[in-house]
Amino acid sequence: MTATPPPDSPAGDSPAGEEPALPGAGVPDAFGRLWTPHRLAYIQGAGKPTGPGAHEGCPFCVAPTLTDEEALIVARGELVYAILNLYPYNSGHVLVCPYRHVADYAELSVAESAEFGDFTIRAIRALREASGPHGFNIGMNLGSVAGAGIAAHLHQHVVPRWGGDTNFMPVVGRTRVLPQLLADTRKVLADAWPA
Repeated sequence: MTATPPPDSPAGDSPAGEEPALPGAGVPDAFGRLWTPHRLAYIQGAGKPTGPGAHEGCPFCVAPTLTDEEALIVARGELVYAILNLYPYNSGHVLVCPYRHVADYAELSVAESAEFGDFTIRAIRALREASGPHGFNIGMNLGSVAGAGIAAHLHQHVVPRWGGDTNFMPVVGRTRVLPQLLADTRKVLADAWPA
């Protein structure tokens, strides 16, 4: 009995629909690739503050100085604003941030705390209207040891979740699949934002 050589064997052609491998580009195999080059900036720490001060590169202090479209701001209040996470856990991952550069939830004024809570509720309502999630993860990481990527400026995560959205991609492949561009998500949520 003679075995048929696999399609990626040196004697065979490239697998159907694939270009032949370029020299030095690796050997073709049966695995698909999901390239996420935008994540390299996050991995390398681009855009991270250089220190704890508001004028040391804090992206949450810079964002409100830009247009909503440039900064991916969904809604602005008097004391807080809602912005899309540049590196979302799920499509529609919103961050609620105070304009004031504070690191700790206990540092918020009574008025900031009230609007912070109100914007969290509005984010939930906008996400429900826009994309119908089945649930949410809501929370904040206070301090870098607690997992805060930008510990110097308080921000709360509002992450929409759908039944079955934890699949092999993030669990095994350590890759998230996001079905919509951030600019499109920002527009949909801004349009759905409750007055």
